[in-house]
Amino acid sequence: MAKYDYDLFVIGGGSGGVRAGRVAASLGKKVAVAEEYRFGGTCVIRGCVPKKLFVYASQFSEHFEDSAGYGWTVGEPSFDWPTLIANKDKEIARLEAAYRSGLGNAKAETVDSRAELVDDHHVRIVAEDRVVSAETILIATGGRPNPHKALPGHEHCISSNEAFHLAALPQSIAIEGGGYIAIEFANIFHGLGVDTTLIYRGKEILGRFDMDLRRSLHEEMENKGIRILCQTVALGVDKLPSGQRAVHLSSGETLAVDQVMLAIGRVPNTEGLGLEAAGVETGKTGEIIVDEYSRTNVSNVYAIGDVTNRVQLTPVAIHEAMCFVDTVYQGKPTSPDHETIATAVFSQPEIGTVGLSEDQASAEFDELEVYLARFRPMRHTLSGRKEKMVMKLVVDGASRRVLGAHILGPDAGEMAQLLAIPIKARLSKDDFDRAMAVHPTAAEELVTMYQPSYRVKKGERQAG
Repeated sequence: MAKYDYDLFVIGGGSGGVRAGRVAASLGKKVAVAEEYRFGGTCVIRGCVPKKLFVYASQFSEHFEDSAGYGWTVGEPSFDWPTLIANKDKEIARLEAAYRSGLGNAKAETVDSRAELVDDHHVRIVAEDRVVSAETILIATGGRPNPHKALPGHEHCISSNEAFHLAALPQSIAIEGGGYIAIEFANIFHGLGVDTTLIYRGKEILGRFDMDLRRSLHEEMENKGIRILCQTVALGVDKLPSGQRAVHLSSGETLAVDQVMLAIGRVPNTEGLGLEAAGVETGKTGEIIVDEYSRTNVSNVYAIGDVTNRVQLTPVAIHEAMCFVDTVYQGKPTSPDHETIATAVFSQPEIGTVGLSEDQASAEFDELEVYLARFRPMRHTLSGRKEKMVMKLVVDGASRRVLGAHILGPDAGEMAQLLAIPIKARLSKDDFDRAMAVHPTAAEELVTMYQPSYRVKKGERQAG
């Protein structure tokens, strides 16, 4: 008779939890995956996927304008928010079904319920008020938007979760935050015709990204008509009799807008999970503390993804899931590799980046070569759009290894994915120079910048 009901019980049906559960089940393990909301997690249900669909929708306003320079005459366009929401919901439902069928095909059990730890080997399935046992427990509950409870009137605000389900498109919105979620939604709402104001406490948007891209994107967003208020915070939000929100700013200004969105970071989903009962250690923000193999301080309990607050990206959670399976079930202890991760910000224009920024690299290396190009992409030469593209390579002056690549412009995310390969492989600028250009493309700049734009020695910029 089996000692435990399950070999593996996964709490959380997001990308990481589903991948771990599906692969473990395919290896013949008895697996259950519990999810209290919808399978697919933040990324699929109310994150990356619906957001990218909204990005596409918001870009058409500029596409219609740009087409005139290419000889097209487009009638007066109109946009219908309910149609976008309905079609988005249909696609999300399809993806959730695919996640469920993947688990089912692998013979993993799906549990539509919240699950909480009773102790290190037992889990309560809340919807059924039933306790089951498991040899190994994997926590993959992800994170959620920070509700900013310290803000008076925070209950009158929405987060990215609610933005995907608004009954009507607002005419005006204020978004507090300067990270990628705030930036992306500011561009989405503006592209859909919403009067948009971005409020950020920092000196410049998108902290931890390369400064040249941060400044350039800021300028392009303001050129489009997005109002950006840096070094400013909301002090309180009131709901007016008209239904609008009054946002009181630290600058002394008060904004009257239809919606206020808070995008000031995310917090791990660990509240009420029973971690204390199981003896699982957590950190300052509630994140689950794990070792290099994603194991908690309790030997049979593991955690992956955003709930560990290591790198909050879906592909990272999936990678951590595969490392977990290798470690626990394949006899190959494997620690996740969190170095040199490519990422994108689906702003307009978008950002693609991989490796070290100039500031990060200058703190680690004595001398840098920096290759920087700013130019008008070919697609805008006939449209008349003034938008500039930025491409930047950060190179170690001693070894000539390419340390980072940073792009602002059309398809930047696609380029970053491909650039991740040579940069992860630690290739040199000479390797880039030997590559033949594909013409005419914007990406050819990456292999045709032969002379450094400038050098950085001991953190100080110098002429090339």
